[in-house]
Amino acid sequence: MPPSPKHTNNPWGKVYSEIIDVRSPNEFSLDCIPGAINLPVLDDAERAEVGTIYKQVSAFKARKVGAALVAKNISQHLTQHFITKDKDYSPLVYCWRGGQRSASMASVLSQIGWKVTILEGGYKTYRTYVREKLEELPQKFTYHVISGLTGSAKTNILRQLSQRGAQVLDLEDLANHRGSLLGEVWVNKSLPQPSQKYFESLLLQELQNFNPAHIVWVESESNKIGKVYLPSSLWQQMKQSNCIEIQVPIQARVQFIIQEYSHFTNHPDILKTKIAGLKSRYGSKKINEWNQLIESGNFPTFVDNILQSHYDPAYLKSTQTNYIQGEQSLAMPDLSAKSVENLVDTLMQINSNM
Repeated sequence: MPPSPKHTNNPWGKVYSEIIDVRSPNEFSLDCIPGAINLPVLDDAERAEVGTIYKQVSAFKARKVGAALVAKNISQHLTQHFITKDKDYSPLVYCWRGGQRSASMASVLSQIGWKVTILEGGYKTYRTYVREKLEELPQKFTYHVISGLTGSAKTNILRQLSQRGAQVLDLEDLANHRGSLLGEVWVNKSLPQPSQKYFESLLLQELQNFNPAHIVWVESESNKIGKVYLPSSLWQQMKQSNCIEIQVPIQARVQFIIQEYSHFTNHPDILKTKIAGLKSRYGSKKINEWNQLIESGNFPTFVDNILQSHYDPAYLKSTQTNYIQGEQSLAMPDLSAKSVENLVDTLMQINSNM
């Protein structure tokens, strides 16, 4: 006799062959359990159709139409996805509330003979879990905050720390944004910033991989990166943490920014559109001055000017307001590979003394 689907409201830490989200693609795109795959039993249009019939005709008709659509879609998933699975396959299946959609998929898979688990309460159970864990988990770590004026290669420094085995929380990578007016990550331009909920899912997954006995290195972000916000618990912990300031001469920062943001020098019209957002703060005269520098290709002067006029004052104000613990300053003469390596050596000594 085929096994019946199991139900669980606490799947965390357990190993499944796959995690299957059977919600519609739009629901899935807003947030999901990290690592889940989307095998919808109703796509977006079908879900809307069934909902309309439910409201305007009757629940009975909606169930009939929905059942036919679900059967068709599960059949396609069986021939296109599940056909290669062996007899030991054991997935976790969830929908919005752990109701009919996940039960339909789980029932068919169980009849084949696979051990299937349904997430009781569905995505809503998962979302409650994320909110609760993000209130408590950030408080378990000791953070060291890397600060420094724009162009100080803070992200590169964090990545080198990570490569050497330090625990690094790269918030800009999780947010797919560098946290400033020009902070859109060009390499991943085809990928939008994650939704607030999915950002929190990714953040929780990262924190759960960390050891509370070791330092967590993080950059001195504000509480908003692009369009996503840091959870309050993490933000409060960061503000109370030790801050290490990286000091780099402005000439080196200018050169680094021109190299790092070459997509803007290659697409000056996009750069001009971006800085137009500063008109209300600095006026038309300053914007025109910057546009002339961009149009003439004088990017070193433009970068130097916008750093001293906008980025540096804003960054100093933010860090002085938010990161008030005793700062340690580390100076670099330039941003050469050797200088960065020497700085990371110093930071790794701090890391090993924890």
